[in-house]
Amino acid sequence: MAGGDAELEVVLARLVGLLKDRGETLATAESLTGGLVGGALTDVPGVSAVYRGGVVVYATDLKAKLAGVPEDLLAAVGPVHPDTAAALAAGVRERLEATYGLATTGVAGPDPQAGIEAGTVYVAAAGPGSVQVRKLQLTGDRAAIRRASVQAVLELGATLVAEELD
Repeated sequence: MAGGDAELEVVLARLVGLLKDRGETLATAESLTGGLVGGALTDVPGVSAVYRGGVVVYATDLKAKLAGVPEDLLAAVGPVHPDTAAALAAGVRERLEATYGLATTGVAGPDPQAGIEAGTVYVAAAGPGSVQVRKLQLTGDRAAIRRASVQAVLELGATLVAEELD
């Protein structure tokens, strides 16, 4: 776990540093991570300069109500889908008036959900120029899946922010 913490600190410093340097902001929409992404971000001193806030949208209906995911999309593909992850990131970016939005959705386990195996996770990052989604097939217990999801979404966010340099 100590190695994981060091990796997390590196990606957090990179992401927050890029945003600060450019005067840009970030918002989060979390499902399976239940606030862990926001918690990791708010552990960084000075993050208030860039972090607008986040929503925990664990229940499917809240993905539409709070994060702006179209209800017809949720009805068609469900909460654990790449299009849902993309809509979460774009929706929270818009609703919280941030430059970038990050999102997590998936199945932490231990049991499958709606036929989707535990460890199936989608992370997404949305910015002014693009939206990127990654599918993860994670292993381990519920806590390990959630921790890996946090690391992955922050890495994706840092990558997207770096790619969108003016």
